[in-house]
Parts: sequence; C-alpha cells; structure tokens
Amino acid sequence: MAKRRSERSDVACQFGKNMRRCRQKARLSQEEVAFLSSLHRTEIGLLERGERVPGIDTLIRVAAAISTPPGDLLAGIVWKLPSTDTGQLKIEPQDEDEDE
Repeated sequence: MAKRRSERSDVACQFGKNMRRCRQKARLSQEEVAFLSSLHRTEIGLLERGERVPGIDTLIRVAAAISTPPGDLLAGIVWKLPSTDTGQLKIEPQDEDEDE
C-alpha cells in the first residue's frame, strides 16, 4: 500500500510541475486559471504543489483554461509495463527547457 501512495505522490508532483510550467508559459496567474476552469483558486494551488491528483474532468478543464493539450500536463508520467505480475507508474526525467 505504501508503494501505491508513493506512486500517487510522484504523479501528483510531476503533474504539478507540468501544470505550473504550462501556466507560466501561458502567462496566466493561478486565479485566472481557476476562473477559466471553473475551479476554486485553492484547488489550483493544491494541484501545482502536488498535494492533489486531478481527476480526468479537472485535467481537461485545466488544459482548456491554459490552452494546452492535456498530454502536456501528463508529460513524464508513464505506466511501466510489468515484467512480473504487476506494473507501476514511473516518472521519467524531462528537459526543463523543452518548451522554450
């Protein structure tokens, strides 16, 4: 169970980094993203800090609000196929200057 919790935290942190990068690239504040996505402003902060894993509806709302493909928010988050009987989520390193 602890492994799953760790995977969830890793995913939340990677999503948050991606979201912050995309939001800043779009030159939007957290409040503007909250308004455009019809989410509470504290939700945006929780997502960016990696304190919450978004549901698919939230992912779509945020992507639309910052005019980016949903895949950009999921960059570096992959499912590692199982070599035995179970798979696992994996965070792949990314080049920070990739979009600039």
